[in-house]
Amino acid sequence: MAHNCLQCIKYLMFVFNLLFWLGGCGILGVGIWLAVTQGNFATLSSSFPSLSAANLLIVTGTFVMIIGFVGCIGAIKENKCLLVCFFKVLVLFPMHVTIILTVSSRFFFFQFRCCGVSNYTDWFEVYNATRVPDSCCLEFSENCGLHSPGTWWKAPCYETVKIWLQENLLAVGIFGLCTAMVQILGLTFAMTMYCQVVKADTYCA
Repeated sequence: MAHNCLQCIKYLMFVFNLLFWLGGCGILGVGIWLAVTQGNFATLSSSFPSLSAANLLIVTGTFVMIIGFVGCIGAIKENKCLLVCFFKVLVLFPMHVTIILTVSSRFFFFQFRCCGVSNYTDWFEVYNATRVPDSCCLEFSENCGLHSPGTWWKAPCYETVKIWLQENLLAVGIFGLCTAMVQILGLTFAMTMYCQVVKADTYCA
């Protein structure tokens, strides 16, 4: 009975991680497509040209693929070490998402065509000068944030993002719920299988 339970959990976890891995492949594919078609158009920081939306998706996709791969191998091989690693990485997954969202926040200027929380002058206090980030420019170019206000986005980001969230509340909620469910399922599968493998080893001993 215990053996059948272990086999069932093993294959369920394998399928779960296979889907997780395929999701990572999809994210990686979109990132590569953006890199090929858009280049550095969606650069998040003028100081780091390689920090673009495309590269961010490539890194995220690769990270998700690695998690899925470790989970798949850990399940099939019934490897306790890999299962623990998978569990720990999945626990840290929300932190990884938070870092991505924090870094991507500057990309909001491109997407929402806004600058500053309440006004573009918010950046004057940050830089202690009459300038804004280059990502606030109507047309992105190196040091364009030093030009006249006529070349910058004027809309406040707080109100712009607030309106966007209100219009897309359902989609944001579903995304958050799905992310939480995926993490909970992954953690449950990993811990349950780890316990079953430990029991099986103890029984065999």
